[in-house]
Amino acid sequence: MRMSARLLRRGMGWWPPFLGAGIRVRSLADDFREAVVELRFGRLNRNYVGTHFGGSLYTMTDPFFAIMLMHNLGGEYLVWDKSGSIEYVAPGRGTVRARFALSEQRIAEIRAEAAGGQKVLPEFQVEVRHAEDDSLVALVRKTLYVRLKPMHRQPA
Repeated sequence: MRMSARLLRRGMGWWPPFLGAGIRVRSLADDFREAVVELRFGRLNRNYVGTHFGGSLYTMTDPFFAIMLMHNLGGEYLVWDKSGSIEYVAPGRGTVRARFALSEQRIAEIRAEAAGGQKVLPEFQVEVRHAEDDSLVALVRKTLYVRLKPMHRQPA
């Protein structure tokens, strides 16, 4: 089932991992090629030393590249998260923001690589930055698994 970007954005506001952590999807483009996600700093998402929980920083970035790519490739493709990592650069305090972008060129490259039915493992990265001064807080790297669904592959 495909849903509109607007409905998905609103629904994610009520998704328990986002709701509990204070994560908000501020924007999601109608074409699923851009998204902005924020994490507010509060009593429920600060760690022992008074900064954002690392898990909350990762959670705010987790599903977006897969969702964006899924919507742009279409229903003929399997799209899964394969792996992810986060590098903490500076303590996160206050509101932090991540901006996701998926270009038409990148979509075309992935589609071309997967055209023969083989798996493709595209890598993406997104920066988590302080909303106030744009300083870098963390760098998140994601590897996705993309492959044509069996019914859409050419017979060998």
